[in-house]
Amino acid sequence: MNKKKKQKIMFYLATKFGWLFILGLGKSLFIKEKGRRHLNKLLEKKARFILVLWHGRMFTPIYIRRREGICPMVSLHADGEMIAQTMYKLGYRPVRGSSTRGGKEAFYEMVNRISQGSVGAIIPDGPTGPRHQFKPGTLYIAQQADAYLLPMTFSANKNIVFKSWDKFMLPMPFSKNIVLYGKPIKLLQNISPRELVKIKNNFEGQMIKLELQADEYFRK
Repeated sequence: MNKKKKQKIMFYLATKFGWLFILGLGKSLFIKEKGRRHLNKLLEKKARFILVLWHGRMFTPIYIRRREGICPMVSLHADGEMIAQTMYKLGYRPVRGSSTRGGKEAFYEMVNRISQGSVGAIIPDGPTGPRHQFKPGTLYIAQQADAYLLPMTFSANKNIVFKSWDKFMLPMPFSKNIVLYGKPIKLLQNISPRELVKIKNNFEGQMIKLELQADEYFRK
């Protein structure tokens, strides 16, 4: 079997059954949320906001936030098409584009959707890394849409961590999962480039710390 045919088969299987895998595994998990007050406060005051996650910590957040009409940024690469179709079936409304392809169009589409009341979701170290490096495009989108950035992550007491660039974590069936929400931030419209860099670095550090807190939850 040649490489092209294998890719077609993988694409077919991923788009047909990927969302069912997420649902099936997700329903077996024991999930607890902490810091939910940050999310609830934004929802109560009908604030615009963007969920921000690291690439390797997507699985459980994707499962628990399904069917809410959230608009995630998904790349235009081949893998992105598989992810986009899976997300559609889970009730998301993907915006296609990334820092490497279709970025300008995706930027304005995301700003437009958030401005109209949709919740955004962005992975600032995707689609190809480097891991835990916060790319500034997320800040510009939040600034233009007048939206908060809400950090989110998860960990599981039993999991598989893949040897990929993002160290993707997949929870084991029937594992205990903790989902953490961090403190949201909002950018002023007229901040200087130097201040923007400082905010980016601080928020990046906050997200890394939140991930460590999630991992420490099961080491107590």
